[in-house]
Amino acid sequence: MHIADLNLAVLIDGDNVPSTYVKEMLQEIAKYGNPTLKRIYGDWTKPSLGKWKKVLLENAISPVQQYGYTRGKNATDSAMIIDAMDILYSGKVNGFCLVSSDSDFTRLAIRLREAGMTVFGIGEKKTPEPFIASCDRFIYLEILHEAPENDPQKETTERASNGRIDKINAKVIRFIANTIADLEDDEGWAFLGEVGALLQKKQPNFDSRNYGFAKLTPLIKSIPQFQVEIRKNPKGNKNLVFVRNTK
Repeated sequence: MHIADLNLAVLIDGDNVPSTYVKEMLQEIAKYGNPTLKRIYGDWTKPSLGKWKKVLLENAISPVQQYGYTRGKNATDSAMIIDAMDILYSGKVNGFCLVSSDSDFTRLAIRLREAGMTVFGIGEKKTPEPFIASCDRFIYLEILHEAPENDPQKETTERASNGRIDKINAKVIRFIANTIADLEDDEGWAFLGEVGALLQKKQPNFDSRNYGFAKLTPLIKSIPQFQVEIRKNPKGNKNLVFVRNTK
């Protein structure tokens, strides 16, 4: 099944994710499949969820009430996990999007993938590594703000000034170079589409937008040690992009 054909259950941890990103978040999710079910979990008697209440109706997100039975215990997490398993066994979806920055959902993501589900994670950059690694792909909320119209450079500059752009350091370059080496032919060339897919498998939170680039191709072009070659696709109109490491 093509990834865009997935029917997704979107489960949001209302206690752990700000409502600020809801519009961009749902637009991002739509890239990966059809969000057939959208639920958000929390204790709606608490003032802290007031901002979420304002955006639920216009985004067709169903609130699930969960009272905190015991102080210090997160009943919201438990409700979301139980619901996820019920949805899994219903057979109505073939993918999940878990929106949270909480490591408590690590085991849930692993279990869903064991059952053959595709699992996307969305959360803030404070999300612990175990939860990130348990997803097929993890997207940081901070990179989802819409770019100002006709001024993509302004978006990059503003985000960089806010400290949200990650640095392309030697570790990142080595990671990309090793991935190219895994796929290269006898002349050192690798198809960039396959490189991008393998980068994602190795590191679910790898995203060119983390480094200020909308796509992988300009990110690769910005690194001097990588050579990019555009080739005509014999089977279609779109050109094919290949890359190799010059060092």
